[in-house]
Amino acid sequence: MASTSVSRVVPASPQRVWDLIGGFDALPDWLPYIPESTALEGGRVRRLTNPDGDAIIERLVSFDEAGRHYSYAILEAPFPVTGYVSTLRVHPVAGRDDLAEVQWSGRFTPDGVTDAEVEDLFASIYRDGLDALHQALSA
Repeated sequence: MASTSVSRVVPASPQRVWDLIGGFDALPDWLPYIPESTALEGGRVRRLTNPDGDAIIERLVSFDEAGRHYSYAILEAPFPVTGYVSTLRVHPVAGRDDLAEVQWSGRFTPDGVTDAEVEDLFASIYRDGLDALHQALSA
């Protein structure tokens, strides 16, 4: 099983960050790669659409409002992996009320590609996403 994790400090309080990203259906609010999200099954499943029109279907597997994190599994996507589970977390930055650290991590089994190839793919997705989040919070 392969895994990757990317973290970024962003210019907002942990609560402000969580208010923006903590909703399972909130990706279009901060992630340009996902312009559309449709909540299904009472909000436990989301159907995402990327700019190419590809569907990505994900299921919420855990949610912790107080701890400011959730995990989800990919059910269907155009990625060369199986068994994908990812977690999005918001951490406080010691001594700073105006900053938060956001960590996006995932583990998965490559399907037809190497561990390094798929780790690089998701590290790039996570990095680009956290860069977009930083820009959204800076505006």
